[in-house]
Amino acid sequence: MSVTTGAIMSPASAHKADHQYQTAKEPVAEGRGGAVSTVDPEASAAAIEVLSKGGNAVDAAVAAAATLGVTEPYSAGIGGGGYFVYYDANSGKIHTIDGRETAPAAMPTNAFIDPANGKPYNFTPELVTSGVSVGVPGTPATWERALERWGKFSLAKALEPAIEVAERGFVVDETFRQQTDDNDERFRAFPATTELFLPGGQLPVVGSVLKNEDLADTYRLLADEGTRAFYEGPLADEIAKTVQNPPKDPATKLPVPKGFMTAQDLAKYRAIDQDPTHVNYRGYDVYGMAPSSSGGTTVGEALNILETFDLPAVAKADRAAALHHYLEATALAFADRGKYVGDPAFVDVPTEALLDEVFGKERACEINPLKAATKPVPAGDVTSYDGVCPVKPAALADEKDTENISTTNLTVSDKWGNVVEYTLTIEQTGGSGITVPGRGFILNNELTDFNTVYNPTEANRIEPGKRPRSSMSPTIVLKDGEPFLALGSPGGSTIITTVLQTLINRIDFGMSIEDALAAPRATQRNTANVTAEPAFIDQYGTDLTARFGHKLVPAGDAFTSAAEIGAATAIEFDLDGRTVTAVAEPVRRGGGSAMVVKPER
Repeated sequence: MSVTTGAIMSPASAHKADHQYQTAKEPVAEGRGGAVSTVDPEASAAAIEVLSKGGNAVDAAVAAAATLGVTEPYSAGIGGGGYFVYYDANSGKIHTIDGRETAPAAMPTNAFIDPANGKPYNFTPELVTSGVSVGVPGTPATWERALERWGKFSLAKALEPAIEVAERGFVVDETFRQQTDDNDERFRAFPATTELFLPGGQLPVVGSVLKNEDLADTYRLLADEGTRAFYEGPLADEIAKTVQNPPKDPATKLPVPKGFMTAQDLAKYRAIDQDPTHVNYRGYDVYGMAPSSSGGTTVGEALNILETFDLPAVAKADRAAALHHYLEATALAFADRGKYVGDPAFVDVPTEALLDEVFGKERACEINPLKAATKPVPAGDVTSYDGVCPVKPAALADEKDTENISTTNLTVSDKWGNVVEYTLTIEQTGGSGITVPGRGFILNNELTDFNTVYNPTEANRIEPGKRPRSSMSPTIVLKDGEPFLALGSPGGSTIITTVLQTLINRIDFGMSIEDALAAPRATQRNTANVTAEPAFIDQYGTDLTARFGHKLVPAGDAFTSAAEIGAATAIEFDLDGRTVTAVAEPVRRGGGSAMVVKPER
């Protein structure tokens, strides 16, 4: 990766000119002809370019995702995986693709135990910066499958904007520099990563331009030969070799445990066509991602719980009381997520029960409108429920949430009314930190989403070939059979609460989609504390603590300097079916980029 001085485009020209740096960020765009929302203006511009040239929402989503692999390489890329949700305007149906990473066939159930001492690896730095944490990537297969099923463009054509950006480079902003700094020690452990992202051994300078010619060449390989060139042949061999024996700097103090992936694991990988999850919430049909993601079931169950209460009326009279209900509902849904949800190819996931409105009504019995329950709360009994209070709970799930906060999300619509909601990731910011030498992309550390210590009774236990449970929650909402809202977010397990809180803000609290997405956030994941953004604590902390007994703590962890939750994208559809409002974050993660083909304001 080389470095030069960047040029900044004005907002007016940010998505109109090819072959220039796209740096202007507008969080809201309204208009027609197709729209996009991502965290990055280069990716949004790539989608608009494809839509303007006759591509549909699927083509534009792949173009944007590939571009994010260039400009957001610490959050997404072909070294990772994700979940793709598609609304087909012709049929009026929702379809999904599970492109989650898989554990290698040779991965033992004690893979996360240090053989030197018989104890679990420390989560950081050992496990997150390791070959053992790398799952078989699913992103290239997802792109090809989506284009085969619904796209108008070839993979080669969809990759053209990303190849251009990789060749000419992108302008480094404060967020990218900070993310690099947060990963400085991990990146310096690997010469190939240092060469790409620490030019001259230094942090990239804000305003400079980073190019990734290696990734441009890798994209050209996929354009010429299809994803077969990723999953078979020399590149597959190189990926497997890198995982099995990570090429690290001899001077690093990081241990970097070796992994188990083989070329055969790559050759056997398949993205899976799936039916979506579905619940009806106050007249809105909410569709999401089924397991191996826990997003659709957990968002759906929480909505079913909240459906029992007249939340709009509660919110109008007492916003803190409404938020109390939201926090309690998510704790209950997360208890069931932890107990029951895993890869359905290996675990009998009671998806139908978790999404049953009767089960949701019975779980709602556990909410005391005046007092927060002691956390963690036990899971519900999915084998026997009738919606009548009181109920007997199931045993607690014994687990620790290790899912990390990175990832990225994009939302796209086209002039024909098709919609894509796509969440993709390499797990934590910077993934495993391991770059495949000469290929321009970082490998994921997604297998850390498995429970660290193997327990044969747990749904999310480590098993060869299995997909670790995810919280990615790409969501499409229909009203009277037509698109109303599409949204998603990064943020590890906070993705679920970010999507849920945004839906509640919009549907129950009556906020505009801009305000619903920008509002301060809090997340209760069945833990003793509620993690919240400082603005949420300032606004609601006193009431929620003094009146209801919630304990709020500020967001932020060891992997990021930002005290924020999520970085959502959304598109809302006007009742006329033609005008849309695309919305991105105004501030979080440096702000996002919303664009439309034909702006109206």
